[in-house]
Amino acid sequence: MTAPKIKLNDGNKIPAIGFGTFQIPSDGSTYKAVSEALKVGYRHIDTAVAYFNEAEVGKAVKDSGIARDQIWVTSKLWLQDFGYEPAKKAIDHSLKKLGLDYIDLYLIHQPYGDVLGAWQAMEEAKRDGKIKSIGVSNMSPKIWNQVVPQFATLPSVNQVEFNPYFQQKELRKILDVANVKIEAWAPLGQGNHDLLNEPVITKLAEKYGKNAGQIILRFENQEGIIVFPKSVHVERIKSNLDIFDFELTDAELAEIRGLDKGKGNHDPDAPGLGERLLSAFDVHANG
Repeated sequence: MTAPKIKLNDGNKIPAIGFGTFQIPSDGSTYKAVSEALKVGYRHIDTAVAYFNEAEVGKAVKDSGIARDQIWVTSKLWLQDFGYEPAKKAIDHSLKKLGLDYIDLYLIHQPYGDVLGAWQAMEEAKRDGKIKSIGVSNMSPKIWNQVVPQFATLPSVNQVEFNPYFQQKELRKILDVANVKIEAWAPLGQGNHDLLNEPVITKLAEKYGKNAGQIILRFENQEGIIVFPKSVHVERIKSNLDIFDFELTDAELAEIRGLDKGKGNHDPDAPGLGERLLSAFDVHANG
């Protein structure tokens, strides 16, 4: 099964569902999970410098036997490499680790520090063909309005926390105007037990013969959100992709919209968050 694609504001088309690799270790586990995901039909893989598993993602892509232009690969620039010169080096380093000639989408991972310098390096890498699309991540409405007007080019995506409990309504109003797509991290609420057991969700799962996760992912897909659920379990990797053979009605979408609590677990506007994240780990530790 091949996922439909969503057209970005730069003309590139991204697969609507991808495979996330956050917190999958680089001890062979990432290689195995990504290989499995590609085998069952995923064509969009999301990684980051700060996940420390780019090399295994790249190897799995290479060993898959699938043509490179059929697989969408996303990576992200970590805070440690913000600023124009450091970002230029980091982009080349990511390409080398991934073993790829280009990255389909490259994101500002966290919006703190010298974001403008980093963005300029990303714009340049896009012009040079090293990156196809550029975007940001974890930008709240407040941060977006402060930072993005200073960019020469608009981001294609903003990757943020998104699930039925946190539907980013304010942010979506801002992004829709500029045709900037939202990518959902934690699209299943990081396995939130309450969310997966919401009567609205379980009722629909029964009606359509799907599991709760599939109902949530289909809702997000129908809302125009790009999703990339993560799992290391083969059956779950398969089932997360199997969401395109049914369609929720307008009334059902409205019911799920009603679950929105208006806030998530992550607050990008929290004071001192940039400093805390910067000291969290060293992306240069392993060279």
